[in-house]
Amino acid sequence: MRRNLENKKIIVTGASSGIGEKLVWHIAENGGIPIMIARSIDKLEAQQIILEKKLQVESFVYQADLQEETELEIVFKKILEEHTQLHGLINNAGVGFFDYIKDMDWQEVNQMYQLNVFAVMRTTKIMMAHFSQYNEGHIINIASQAGKIATPRSSVYASTKHAVLGFTNGLRLENTSTNIQVTTVNLGPVRTNFFTLADPEGSYQKNVNRYMLDPDRVAKKITAVLFTNKREVNLPSWMEFGSKLYHLFPSLMETILKKQFNKK
Repeated sequence: MRRNLENKKIIVTGASSGIGEKLVWHIAENGGIPIMIARSIDKLEAQQIILEKKLQVESFVYQADLQEETELEIVFKKILEEHTQLHGLINNAGVGFFDYIKDMDWQEVNQMYQLNVFAVMRTTKIMMAHFSQYNEGHIINIASQAGKIATPRSSVYASTKHAVLGFTNGLRLENTSTNIQVTTVNLGPVRTNFFTLADPEGSYQKNVNRYMLDPDRVAKKITAVLFTNKREVNLPSWMEFGSKLYHLFPSLMETILKKQFNKK
């Protein structure tokens, strides 16, 4: 057990499934106390029971749709009232829709920005005030490799993750003289229910199936950097290498990878 997670209270948004669910499990296994937020309270409560039964770990569950600013404000106010000190925040909740901007419903654009960007900024602002009181804390924001390399049919989604990446980089610099760590996680495609909305026909999932990351492995990697000075987690590593080449030779890479870029 990693001693630096023992009794650390860590908020995980989007904790009812996918990476969030796995994060909760790894945090608990390493002695942390997960504080779970999601829309589905039934799933959270079921997970809470399993954690208690299998790991004898205390955890807390809260229901909220973080796209709704009022719900976000209420749930974080409640969490702060019920817990003296919180130690970490993992902004994991997110949503994506893959389509050309000309064909996309504006509600989908708004939904992506509300959850992927504004909710991340709002929760971060709230928790920064709390962490600053103790001069201790860790904020981990889940961005995406899409924030580094945008592709057709993901222009809006990529822009939200680019915003998260820029926001987190700036936040890190704002805290260089504090004991508050800030980490960005940039992921390629992960095998989760994210694609239920993003790719309902399943064509993209089929095209990138062999490249898809395992959510448990991703969660384990993220948990391992909690309360360290890790700047970024980039998975898979070959995709991160590709993004570096892209920024050096954008036109060349767009020509070479045209087929790959159009897999959506």
